[in-house]
Amino acid sequence: MVKSIVILGSTGSIGTQCLDVISQWPERFRVLGLSTNSNLERLREQAEKHTPEHVAVMDPAAARSAPSLCAKGVKVHQGMAGLLSLATLPAADTIVVATVGAVGLRPTLAAIQQGKNIALANKEVLVMAGELMMREVQRQGVNLLPIDSEHSAIMQCLVGGQKNEIRRIIITASGGPFRRKNLEAIGATTVAEALNHPTWNMGPKITIDSATLMNKGLEVIECYHLFGVPLEQIEVVVHPQSIIHSMVEFVDGSIIAQLASTDMRVPIQYALSFPERLAGQSEFLDLAKIAQLSFEAPDLERFPCLGLAYEAVRRGGTAPAVLSMANEVAVEAFLKEKIGFMDIPAEIERALDKHTPIQDPDLDTLLEVETETRRQLQQRLL
Repeated sequence: MVKSIVILGSTGSIGTQCLDVISQWPERFRVLGLSTNSNLERLREQAEKHTPEHVAVMDPAAARSAPSLCAKGVKVHQGMAGLLSLATLPAADTIVVATVGAVGLRPTLAAIQQGKNIALANKEVLVMAGELMMREVQRQGVNLLPIDSEHSAIMQCLVGGQKNEIRRIIITASGGPFRRKNLEAIGATTVAEALNHPTWNMGPKITIDSATLMNKGLEVIECYHLFGVPLEQIEVVVHPQSIIHSMVEFVDGSIIAQLASTDMRVPIQYALSFPERLAGQSEFLDLAKIAQLSFEAPDLERFPCLGLAYEAVRRGGTAPAVLSMANEVAVEAFLKEKIGFMDIPAEIERALDKHTPIQDPDLDTLLEVETETRRQLQQRLL
């Protein structure tokens, strides 16, 4: 059976790697729809190569030029309405959500409600609206398959046991570029230093999140919703080699780990082919060459963002949405050299403390909180 795939955010890093995987398996996958925010040139190239029936352009100005860039017979959609149209195409089997930020919320929810399987790379979908999304996933009986390497690893480890047999889920972190720096040195960090990640090549926002360990905080929140385990059973351990992508410890003391090369095509392919496994296109591990795997506990004094993520889950409701948006604006301010590196967690904590969480929010409420948090922080920091 050929799966029909829609990729929301096809021109970004995850989207392009997703298309690379699809290219390797033309007998298994076909591209039904692609979307971009404003990168029309790359969208045109992708449309020519993969011949989707539909494309969508989010940015209004760019959307006006889209028809001239798309191949004949391709239907062009615009704005949020366009993303919703692609997410709910009747012929679509799997919707890859590779957009960035809150823009992914409405299309993901709409796709789930239409019975589509989701391959999820957008952190904000579960960080901001995890309870709402997972409730709909269960109601519709669809699969929400994580593309993050850590959550894909956890999902694969859980094949070896039942949910009620879990003692701990252990999420691994590279530790970022400041793993060995003291607090004073971290406080004096420059933008260039923070963007110099030792293991992964990522966009600037995600790279800063890795440096603050907020990326692990967001992954803890995602894990909490995806796998439905108590927060106290989710731990983070620093693993500089980034070979073990996550582990699950069961009640009998057994730990099952997933190891793979640092190549996002591995979890992408697993999400697209699930429940099957297809032959790998990535580099295979040479364990003798790796030789050593090391672990250490994260230091929450030097990396308070991780602790703030746990606190946001404890407060519940709209608190994780405030955490996510406050982090996004604070990182933007740091990249523009408006604030210092350690001001990022300070601003997030301040935003959380000012907010009274609204429990069991609907999507409109979440988006209102996100917009207001963004407005307040942008007004003060940018």
